[in-house]
Amino acid sequence: MGPPPRRRQLLLSLALLATAAACCAAGAAPRLSPNYYRRSCPRVERIVSDAVAAKQRANPSTAAGTLRLFFHDCFVNGCDASVLVSPLSSSGAAPERAAEINLSLPGDAFDAVARAKAALEAECPGVVSCADALALAARDLVAALGGPRFPVALGRRDSRRSDARDVEGNLPRTNMSARAMVRLFARKGLSPREMVALAGAHTVGFSHCAEFAPRIYGYRGASHDPRLNPEFARALQRSCAGYRTDPTVSIFNDIVTPRDFDETYYKNLPHGLGLLASDAAIWEYPPTRVFAQRYAANRTAFFEDFAAAMQRLGAVGVKTGRQGVVRRRCDALD
Repeated sequence: MGPPPRRRQLLLSLALLATAAACCAAGAAPRLSPNYYRRSCPRVERIVSDAVAAKQRANPSTAAGTLRLFFHDCFVNGCDASVLVSPLSSSGAAPERAAEINLSLPGDAFDAVARAKAALEAECPGVVSCADALALAARDLVAALGGPRFPVALGRRDSRRSDARDVEGNLPRTNMSARAMVRLFARKGLSPREMVALAGAHTVGFSHCAEFAPRIYGYRGASHDPRLNPEFARALQRSCAGYRTDPTVSIFNDIVTPRDFDETYYKNLPHGLGLLASDAAIWEYPPTRVFAQRYAANRTAFFEDFAAAMQRLGAVGVKTGRQGVVRRRCDALD
């Protein structure tokens, strides 16, 4: 015999309330939104823009470095500012920044985000996450170099942890095949088209000689990688001759228009002017070459796809609501 009607109705009501509570809890983390800080920090975009613009004027290499920093953050456990944690402020495990592949991340990029965060804390203390500051900084600095400007959804939280052991296997290497890169990007929910669009970030910035030295010295018994333009290869050999004693020696990723965010990176590829082995791999592999060809021929198509890919990248593995925190200092776990 079941419970009396009134008790049965009460039990049903309680069950519905419990179900609703569970649903709300499961979806409690707010979605990212361009208007996330509309009330709590309405000038967030202007504050970040002003801070990073000043840094870019002082050091023009800041933009490319910050774009790379954003990518390295998002590909390891999501866009959560975990890459910003300094080894000097971490008392536990070595943070992501200490991983071998992250040692070449430029100090000016970290400083740009730190300046933006300091300005945000001065106006809106404890409100805007480091992860959002980095996402906005990357967007603004791309635009500063002539690239596309696009809406950035906000509301990311910062990670409570950062561990260098999480990095290996989550970031593309400069000698990766296109197939391997496609698989890696697929693990992050990104398509081959988005991968090739994001590779266009190599239209700015530079790479240290050690990252492509195997292509220009003793490549499989030859003088250089045959995919390289011979004249370009010889110039690289001369420029990088002392890289073992001076590891800071570097070359622009795009030797034609190194300071402009444009489609020239893609135009360089069929002429053997892709600096990294991974650049050459994109051109060699038909499923990725088709997008490189499209972008080389159409800047608008590149800008549109790059903007869309950056928005998708910025949503990889994000933490929202109680999944993370708002760190007051980006270089520390508080």
